[in-house]
Amino acid sequence: MPSYPPLQPAPPHPAPDRFLRRWLTIVASVLLLMLAWRLTPVLQAWLMPAAPQTVPRTVTPRGDLAADERATIELFEKARDSVVYISTVQRVRDFWTRNVFEVPRGTGSGFIWDEAGHVVTNYHVVEGASGATVRLADGRDYQAALVGASPAHDIAVLRIGVGFKRPPPVPIGTSHDLRVGQKVFAIGNPFGLDWTLTTGIVSALDRTLPNERSGPPIEHLIQTDAAINPGNSGGPLLDSAGRLIGINTAIYSPSGASAGIGFAVPVDTVMRVVPQIIQHGRYIRPALGIEADEGLNQRLAALTGVAGVYVLRVSPGSAAEKAGLQGVRVAPAGIEPGDVITAVNGRAVEEVGQLLARLDEYRVGDTVRLTVRRGQAQREVTVTLQPGV
Repeated sequence: MPSYPPLQPAPPHPAPDRFLRRWLTIVASVLLLMLAWRLTPVLQAWLMPAAPQTVPRTVTPRGDLAADERATIELFEKARDSVVYISTVQRVRDFWTRNVFEVPRGTGSGFIWDEAGHVVTNYHVVEGASGATVRLADGRDYQAALVGASPAHDIAVLRIGVGFKRPPPVPIGTSHDLRVGQKVFAIGNPFGLDWTLTTGIVSALDRTLPNERSGPPIEHLIQTDAAINPGNSGGPLLDSAGRLIGINTAIYSPSGASAGIGFAVPVDTVMRVVPQIIQHGRYIRPALGIEADEGLNQRLAALTGVAGVYVLRVSPGSAAEKAGLQGVRVAPAGIEPGDVITAVNGRAVEEVGQLLARLDEYRVGDTVRLTVRRGQAQREVTVTLQPGV
């Protein structure tokens, strides 16, 4: 009988691969997370109470506007068409190509003066510009021509040719009768934001600021707390009747923005200056016909102890010569001082600029009374003002 090898036990069934088990675990976890994510809103809606239905709010009736609000709105709507937006350009030359081209220079405000198309603004708005464009409240643009200016008063006059639908001139008021506390309204284009209305009161009167360009200080300025910013320059300052009482011209601000202290050239000054600019192209200053020097005047006042304006020379044939004024003379004993003007119509003057500002309150042909000192004697003389140079 044949012999067979002994029977061997069958090999065990191979065990699942461990990587497969890990993969199945990951897939199951992902499926559970996806299921939980899909069921979360359902569970929240089932567990949380239902949100209340949104109901629109009821608008509360406002009622009539207050009387002062209606008055302010009416003032702005009437005055708006008389205010203009001014943009200027300046010609520059390219250093390398030598080509000349125009670049924007700045913006400002102005207002319609009369039916002839004259526009009044500040001199510093157009100073150094080669061209200016005036935009009306209805959006029409016009190239403006410079009629003339008075840098000493910071006033300039432009002219535009409006063929139809001419905007109305701004009504003219007075400034000599203003009182501190009166309401004022300024309309202009601060920072290029056109036709902006700001309100305030007259904070002070008869302020004086030095003239940064030339000439005597600008006197009799109106101080206001109405917000005035760069771009308001040249715009009108109105009273509560909508009448022009000043031209917004300067601000006091360390930061360059409104600090609640603004200044306006009074309309009484504007009424003296603008008609002359329109007629002559410049302002003709009333004068006495004398020569004086500010620096020498200060030294003479310090040496003699007499405050006033020292007359250095009297022009031949001038109003001062007719009134008997004398300048410095050369005598055998040396140089003899002439007359010293100490007051104009009873108002003291101590500097040359102050004398010019006092005379500027009058017109050519007006008569003024001068208080004059010569040596120890004092007298009063009457002088008829003549046209200045």
